Amino acid sequence: MATTIYHTNDPGISRHILREDKHFTKSTFDSSHPLHYMADQDCLFTCDSESPAFTSSHKFVAPTMSPRAVAHFMPPIQDAAQSIFPAFHQLAEQDLAINVYQYMFKLAAQIIWRVVLNQDLKHFESPKTPLSLPIRLFGQYLSLMKKASLQPQWVKYLPFGGSAKLKSVRQQVLQVTEQAMDASVKKDGPSLSLSDPEAMKSATCVADFLYRAADKAGKRLSQDLVLANVVVTCGAGFTASSSLLSWALYALVRYPGNQERLFDEVPRHVCNSDSVSTWTYDEIHGMKLLDCFVKEVLRLHSPSFQTARNAKQDAALPDGHFIREGSIVIACFPSIQKNPAHWDNLLRFDPDRWMEKGFATQQARQGSYTPFPAGGRGCVGFTLALTQVKIDLAELVHRYEFQEESLEPIIYDPEFLVVRPLNF
Repeated sequence: MATTIYHTNDPGISRHILREDKHFTKSTFDSSHPLHYMADQDCLFTCDSESPAFTSSHKFVAPTMSPRAVAHFMPPIQDAAQSIFPAFHQLAEQDLAINVYQYMFKLAAQIIWRVVLNQDLKHFESPKTPLSLPIRLFGQYLSLMKKASLQPQWVKYLPFGGSAKLKSVRQQVLQVTEQAMDASVKKDGPSLSLSDPEAMKSATCVADFLYRAADKAGKRLSQDLVLANVVVTCGAGFTASSSLLSWALYALVRYPGNQERLFDEVPRHVCNSDSVSTWTYDEIHGMKLLDCFVKEVLRLHSPSFQTARNAKQDAALPDGHFIREGSIVIACFPSIQKNPAHWDNLLRFDPDRWMEKGFATQQARQGSYTPFPAGGRGCVGFTLALTQVKIDLAELVHRYEFQEESLEPIIYDPEFLVVRPLNF
């Protein structure tokens, strides 16, 4: 029986369906759900809301992405961000143009692997250093998964071709991640209390915390769930951040004046800070223009283009539409964030629109600004993603001037998980 799928650019409807309640839920197990092809029921980001793994995974994973946790990881984030300097110095000296996305893909992977597994992928020993094995495997895995999503369901049962390759690469991803965990996790270390907000400071990385954390009853996350969530956290982390970083650099060169304004703000902030060499969480998020710039990049060039919710029963939407049980409603973020009913000068890149006090809160509250999935299944990693991107921008703008070398229209990748530029 066919499933009816609705698309909406109405922020009110988006807010309504993103609530995790008796009417709507996230069920990737449904073959009509856009993320069915990656419906791993052991991972927080990909499982059904009713999956047994969801409650326990959310309970343990969410604290590793909180503002307090991200503040703890500021030094390794900045250290990983600065690792690109030797390669960029060489490129600048030779006055060479680059494909931004390829370098941001390597940089985002370098950072997330450091935060989650406390290891240096050494992506920038030279401008031509190839991707590390783990990230090459992740890239293959994501590409094969997306291709599989465009094929009939019966293809996945074939013992050859893309389906067989997907299974093989998935196993390799699990193996290489497990090996990294074995090297970074303190397996003989003491338990870390899940209820202690300071416990994260005793962990070397996200994986170490997930392995050793225990709730008040002494219960820990099972090893299968630890591995599954580490894999998805790494994959989702560098996939989204690499695209956002690329779009941020695109905005620097495409929209005149912003690069110069950010350059002025960063040194001024550093000079007024007691900590010159290392950013603190409050410092990086305290730069108003940088915050507004990133918000506008997310509004106009959002890497995340949709999220879907399944109707658990017949339901009426706020605008009066009647949705049958089993239907799927997809909130289209780029369309919502360019909806003329809610945005003035919607196609104009204008960071200053966010300077108005209360504007960001108002837009988020009414659902007009949804750069990351919200609601009961909201993106728990958004704080880490924003912090990473802000540090990268502050470091790069402070040291380099970026210029656009090609005026060709941007080519998008229609077969990837996020909206990414292929030729920038």
